[in-house]
Amino acid sequence: MKAIIVDDERLARNELKRLLENFPTIEIIGEASNTEEAGPLVEELKPDVLFLDIQMPGKTGFEWLEEWEGYLPEIIFTTAFDEFALKAFEVNALDYVLKPIELSRLSDSIQKLETRFQAIQHKTASQSQDRSQHLLGANDQIFVKDGENVGLCVSTGYVFANQWEIMFVYFLTIKNL
Repeated sequence: MKAIIVDDERLARNELKRLLENFPTIEIIGEASNTEEAGPLVEELKPDVLFLDIQMPGKTGFEWLEEWEGYLPEIIFTTAFDEFALKAFEVNALDYVLKPIELSRLSDSIQKLETRFQAIQHKTASQSQDRSQHLLGANDQIFVKDGENVGLCVSTGYVFANQWEIMFVYFLTIKNL
């Protein structure tokens, strides 16, 4: 899973990168020292997860999330402040990890992330399978009504008419569609 780290403290970013080396499923594809740098990175690189600090110069992590309208990956807050934990979950963060980050706690977060992605992949696969089961075949028919105009699509082509011209046919045959 692709990750971006956003933290104003270079040492904190380096420590998190070092800890994330223990997780081969995580690939760090970028880092930013503030939310102003983070926006273009997130939009361009489309990470799966954003490790986001809260207190930074300029906008806080929360302010950025409230204003951000672009692509939004999963969020794991990494911060030294425990008083923002409730708010983190109100903005649908996946997790909230306190600094200094312990490997065991980070492992729990990565496990949550992997579980979330497995669920998303399973759901996507199920939806793809459902869609393929609902594709129209050569013998299927579609009835379309648009105002006073109606259309019938069948394997031999399309039939369009004013609804008043085919009212009698409609009442006799629509139940068979």
